[in-house]
Amino acid sequence: MKNEEQIRTLFGISLTDRPKWHQFLICSSGFFFGYLVNGICEEYVYNKLQFSYGWYFTFIQGFVYLFLIYLQGFTAKHMVNPWKTYVKLSAVLMGSHGLTKGSLAFLNYPAQLMFKSTKVLPVMIMGAFIPGLRRKYPAHEYVSAVLLVVGLIIFTLADAQTSPNFSILGVVMISGALIMDSFLGNLQEAIFTMNPETTQMEMLFCSTVVGLPFLIPPMLLTGELFKAWTSCSQHKYVYGVLIFEAMATYVGQVSVLSLIALFGAATTAMITTARKAVTLLLSYLIFTKPLSEQHATGLLLIGMGISLKLLPDYKPKNRASSNARTSRPANNDNEMTPQIESEKDEERRPLV
Repeated sequence: MKNEEQIRTLFGISLTDRPKWHQFLICSSGFFFGYLVNGICEEYVYNKLQFSYGWYFTFIQGFVYLFLIYLQGFTAKHMVNPWKTYVKLSAVLMGSHGLTKGSLAFLNYPAQLMFKSTKVLPVMIMGAFIPGLRRKYPAHEYVSAVLLVVGLIIFTLADAQTSPNFSILGVVMISGALIMDSFLGNLQEAIFTMNPETTQMEMLFCSTVVGLPFLIPPMLLTGELFKAWTSCSQHKYVYGVLIFEAMATYVGQVSVLSLIALFGAATTAMITTARKAVTLLLSYLIFTKPLSEQHATGLLLIGMGISLKLLPDYKPKNRASSNARTSRPANNDNEMTPQIESEKDEERRPLV
């Protein structure tokens, strides 16, 4: 555990000797910043510019990641795991990113958000089957996850009523992304668990290097590579938006990996779900959209789910410790009984 604590840093900020809530706040802040910017950029590129090249955009994002990782001084020499460790993870990661981005061409942002909000449940379920984890969660964490998911779906549906945009192909794509997401966080946590010396930079570097070739077949089969190249060549400023989005997402991605390493895949999935609620709420506050009773109901359920998750689970420990305390005096009394009786006998002897 000492080694694990020594390597847990986030952009030069040491997380080693900080309390858990400090670690949570620092990592969550980086994640929220990165993915709030990511959401704004995606909305602009996909909805405003009508560019729907998810595989190609993910491909560009990967090269930006590698450049930023190089600037941070990480190279293959710093790896502690073999390359084969990251093959499955990379395939799942790139598939999830490509399908998620590509689905925005067939679903509007609220509809996509509604589907992605359910991610926490399959992540928790899949955690019980991933080798190296085999996690079991208490009942109140499942209740918390359900409240969070249902609340966000209600909130999203209230927004989707004004601008519905559903497509069967979009639903299939986002469903595929959800299946991959259920493996993604758990595979990342399993690597951190089996080798605590694994750093966030190694995880991102290796999964990107191994994952980029996985993006080439779908780009060629769909013809997206040539279409995207032609469209972006005619609107070169799109590359500026993509690079800015990738830089922000890089901050969010490294923060997510820190959360997974410190708090686990299921807790991280709940945080990412809560971020979606914050994104929607901010869009209403910034653009002064009216909030209905359905929005309020969704926000209430989301708040209940987050509150239930944050409640410390001390009851079993208290019961165990109280049982131990109550049993110890009983044992001590039993042990002291012969001594008391012998002392009483000694007191009686002079009287005889």
